[in-house]
Amino acid sequence: MSALQPASVIPTVEVARLRAGKQIIREEATALSCVAENLSVQFSHAVKTILACTGRVVVTGMGKAGWIGQKIAATLSSTGTPAQFLHPAEAVHGDLGCLHGGDVVLALSNSGETDEICQLIHHLKSMQTSLIAITGRETSTLAAAADITLSLGPLGEAGQLKLAPTNSTTAMLAVGDALALVISEERGFTPQDFARFHPGGSLGNRLKTVAETMRHGSDLRISNETLSIRDVLVGLSRPERRTGAVMLVDTDGGLTGIFTDSDLARLLEQRADEQLDQPISNVMTRRPLTIAADAMLTDALAILSQRRISELPVVDPEGQPVGLIDITDVIGLLPDVATRPA
Repeated sequence: MSALQPASVIPTVEVARLRAGKQIIREEATALSCVAENLSVQFSHAVKTILACTGRVVVTGMGKAGWIGQKIAATLSSTGTPAQFLHPAEAVHGDLGCLHGGDVVLALSNSGETDEICQLIHHLKSMQTSLIAITGRETSTLAAAADITLSLGPLGEAGQLKLAPTNSTTAMLAVGDALALVISEERGFTPQDFARFHPGGSLGNRLKTVAETMRHGSDLRISNETLSIRDVLVGLSRPERRTGAVMLVDTDGGLTGIFTDSDLARLLEQRADEQLDQPISNVMTRRPLTIAADAMLTDALAILSQRRISELPVVDPEGQPVGLIDITDVIGLLPDVATRPA
């Protein structure tokens, strides 16, 4: 910025808004710190109870707590613990039929006195379901009826009015996430398990295996290393989609090197046309990085990004090429790579 240019001035009203927003976030962060510090052995008991559950975890809550409950149920389900959300008002009008002995009910209520939740308590006991409560008051009706109580403590709410559920619902969500992830870890839930439940979107793509993403078959360019560069390029030319690299093999079919479009461009730029009739083994990259077909795509992405390469050969246990990961197919999943490496 030129010394003659005045620094941009943020209007006072915007400064005030930023200050207020930051303060609310800090208040919620402080509330979470308090909950974390005060987490008791009851949390361990809750984990043990859910791990032993032979049915499902049924999460319930009213109002804002209900919305948090839906997210907790979704997180449990996606991390290996069968779960569903039960609306407390609908429960007493027929939806109680979704509950069975062996289920665990996770009830959310900051006050512990929510009418719709309290109405459920008697019915839950008669159905022989375990009841875990997440509440701000250990002396509440809900806490007294629960088998296990995860107390948030008297957090208060954020903002000037301190009325809207903010700190309390943020804390409920954090405790629910903690339950889901600790349980998932103890189940031995793997990235492959996670992938089965998240097949869509960019997350699902990241959780695929290399075999699910690699180019294979007629999309590959594979040639013998003894041929000349010209013969390799002419013999493997095709109008359809092709990879940006030729994988070179020996007489046994084992991968010995790779020759990329960038390598060809470099020869042409150096006016080394005479090398086009030399064996491609003279200019190929020997012992290129490779990956196995059953590896996770995230591993392949890490190699492409960290080593700044464009193509990654996929080999079988005998070292023979079976596929290729091309950066043009996965560049959208590489946050640190903005352009194709030279």
